[in-house]
Amino acid sequence: MEVAYDLHVHSCLSPCGDDDMTPANIAGMAALKGLSVVALTDHNSAKNCPAFFKACEEVGVLPIPGMELTTAEDIHVVALFKTLEEAMAFDTWLQDIRVRIPNRVDIFGRQQIMDENDNVIGEEPDLLINALSYDIESLVTEARAHGALCYPAHVDKEANGILATLGFLPEEPKFSVFEVHDAEKIPAYLGTQLPGDAKTVTSSDAHYLWDIREAEEAGRMELPEELAGDEARAWILGSLL
Repeated sequence: MEVAYDLHVHSCLSPCGDDDMTPANIAGMAALKGLSVVALTDHNSAKNCPAFFKACEEVGVLPIPGMELTTAEDIHVVALFKTLEEAMAFDTWLQDIRVRIPNRVDIFGRQQIMDENDNVIGEEPDLLINALSYDIESLVTEARAHGALCYPAHVDKEANGILATLGFLPEEPKFSVFEVHDAEKIPAYLGTQLPGDAKTVTSSDAHYLWDIREAEEAGRMELPEELAGDEARAWILGSLL
C-alpha cells in the first residue's frame, strides 16, 4: 500500500520547536493530516521519542525514532532507527560528545522532555542545537554502528545543508539517500549536485504544528500491508538504502 510520510519533525525538546509541538500534538496532527509514517527528529536528542511512540499508538500512526545531528562542520544529518531501543542507546552514547553550553531559554527557547500525556517531566539544561565534537565521517560511522540510517538533511537549504556548508559531497561517508526539502527541486539536483542514482526523501522539517505536511503534499512510499511496528520500520529504512 502507498503511505504518506514526514521523516523530519521537531518537538518542543528542540529549542527552535514551538511549545505546542508536544509528542501527543504531533501524533494527533499527523493523523488529522492523513500521514501514516512520521519520524521525530529533535536536535541531537531522542528523549521525546518514548512519549511519541505511545502517542502514535493511540492514533494509528507508525512512529520512527530519530534525531537531527549537527556535525562538527555544522552540517545537519538525519539519523533514523529501526527500534526505540537503538535510538535511546545512541542518545546515551551521544552525551559524551556534546559540547556543553548552558541553554539560554530567553534566546533559544525551552527544551522540554514530555510524557505521552503532554506533561513536562524534565528539561534539557544544555543547548541542543550547537555542533557536536565529531566530524561528519566519524559521527555517521558511529550512528550507523548503532543501527541508524543516516542522510544529509535539507540539501537544498543554505543553513546547515551539506552542499552549502562544504560546497561539495565528500567521498566519505557515502550516502545513498538525501533529503530535499522542496520536492520540485529534486529533478534539478539529481545528476548535478547529487548523484544521478541517489534516492531522495522530502520532509517538512516542521517546528510548528501547521508545518507538518498534509498527506497530499507529503512524500509517499510503498509499505507492505502485513508489516507493523519494528518490522515496518526496518522495511522502510531498508528500502531507502
